[in-house]
Amino acid sequence: MGLMRALVVSALSNDFAGCALTELPIPEPGLGQVRVRVHAAAINFPDLLQTRGEYQYKPTLPFVPGIETAGEVDALGPGVQGFAVGDAVVGHARVGGYAEFIVLSAGDLRRKPARLSFSEAAGYGVAYLTAYVALVRRARLEPGEWVLVHGAAGGTGLACLDLARHLGARVIAASPSEAKLQIIARDYAPDATVNTASGFLERVRAITGGRGADVIFDPVGGDVFDESTRCIAFDGRLLVVGFTSGRIPTIPVNIPLIKGFSVMGLRAGEYARRFPERGVENQSAIWALAEAGHVRPRVDQEFPLAEWRDGFARLIERKTIGKTILRPDL
Repeated sequence: MGLMRALVVSALSNDFAGCALTELPIPEPGLGQVRVRVHAAAINFPDLLQTRGEYQYKPTLPFVPGIETAGEVDALGPGVQGFAVGDAVVGHARVGGYAEFIVLSAGDLRRKPARLSFSEAAGYGVAYLTAYVALVRRARLEPGEWVLVHGAAGGTGLACLDLARHLGARVIAASPSEAKLQIIARDYAPDATVNTASGFLERVRAITGGRGADVIFDPVGGDVFDESTRCIAFDGRLLVVGFTSGRIPTIPVNIPLIKGFSVMGLRAGEYARRFPERGVENQSAIWALAEAGHVRPRVDQEFPLAEWRDGFARLIERKTIGKTILRPDL
């Protein structure tokens, strides 16, 4: 049995002091399992939170982080059907992706869409699943409605913007960075952009003809949530996705009562656990969109596995537009 490089978390720490690039034995696939040579692994906020012990799922130490991967089938365990050595695949697991090899259940793999590179495929699933559950399942978005997407430059925000446009909505991309908005406007052509650094209430009202946004996608929370409640349309849907601002906001219930809007929580993974059949349908839907080329995931930057700290820092410092990827094959 040979050795592989992997990023191992041996202790929980806020500054990643417990993380180190280490050599581990290459894992052998068991019954119903597939070993994948990892070409690309996405960096997601849950991956970083796991290294601090701050995510809902807390793996037993030591562990290798990495939720989303893409690569080639390297070996098959007993009983595996439908895959062959050399197949290009995409995998999803709670941990394990930041390594040169990962062993996954065959049920956690799907074939990589030919239109997507390994890096695009690795960063596709979580972001677009979140966007799909948000817009289709929770908000039940209708063509022609106005969608305000906060954090539009992030992985999930950009996916939401991309999917909303495909679904026929009118989209406002929101970010506190004018430079990011210029790139988003150039590459994704939203109907409008809003710089949220100095407030956005009046701008959104003007864009929507005084109506306000029908759907607001908010992964930021804090002041952004507060102001969103003031520029949402009657019968609107305010999607609570996360709190990257660091403040979990509160709202007096008389505000949605008077203004006639709904506040909806969004956890795409939990939605699938609660409604397994819909979860399968959601996955099929988003990967069919990728196969057909209806949506365009964006890879911001790729880093060799040895430069994991630079990749983590890019996400933490919010420098990304799209997804940041680790490349164990470099």
